[in-house]
Amino acid sequence: MPFKPLRPAASGKVSAGAVHHPVFARSYARFSVRAETRMGIGGLRGRLLAGLSGRVIEIGAGNGLNFAHYPGTVSEVVAIEPERLLRRLAVEAALRCEVPVDVAPGAAEALPVKSEAYDAAVLSLVLCSVRDVPKALAEVRRVLRPGGTVRFFEHGRGGGRVMESVQRGLDATVWPRLCGGCHVARDPIAALREAGFELGPYQRLSLPEKGPRLPTSYCVLGTARRPLG
Repeated sequence: MPFKPLRPAASGKVSAGAVHHPVFARSYARFSVRAETRMGIGGLRGRLLAGLSGRVIEIGAGNGLNFAHYPGTVSEVVAIEPERLLRRLAVEAALRCEVPVDVAPGAAEALPVKSEAYDAAVLSLVLCSVRDVPKALAEVRRVLRPGGTVRFFEHGRGGGRVMESVQRGLDATVWPRLCGGCHVARDPIAALREAGFELGPYQRLSLPEKGPRLPTSYCVLGTARRPLG
């Protein structure tokens, strides 16, 4: 399957939504591949995407580890990734994927696609790092057809008052700078609800399942829907 960018990048220019965290991107690419088996994230990706069909937009595709888990009922995936190195790795992953995947640059807060064009949107470890969560989720709602599905797998706030205090302290100091804009104290469930999505079933998880709890351990896997009205 050939790679077909949604729109060609202008030579020598960087879009307003471009992100460039080369050190973090290299570290994330190595860690995420190991975490597929060591932390069981590969199995969670399968659960995240099971049963999807039609046209799907994935926001913040990273290095494309979700692509191999899309079921054959998906007719097309448009994968948006702003970070240059991760986007290049996502293109390589798309070339190995049986489902048609187009990888394109773009920011979650200004998705370069038409309104109401997708049956489903996938948010996978991305709301922690977008610059403006309400604006990003407003864009997700815009590009979904009425009744369209959101599948999400995110990490965020959890662990009780002491851990949440630690998470807020990290967000206010070193964590976003060291980890490509990631925040550990955001609440994805509250954000989806405030953006007007109807929450479906969701499950709270701790990763890794065994061992000490880390500020990044508190995850949630579930579904939401753009209302019909």
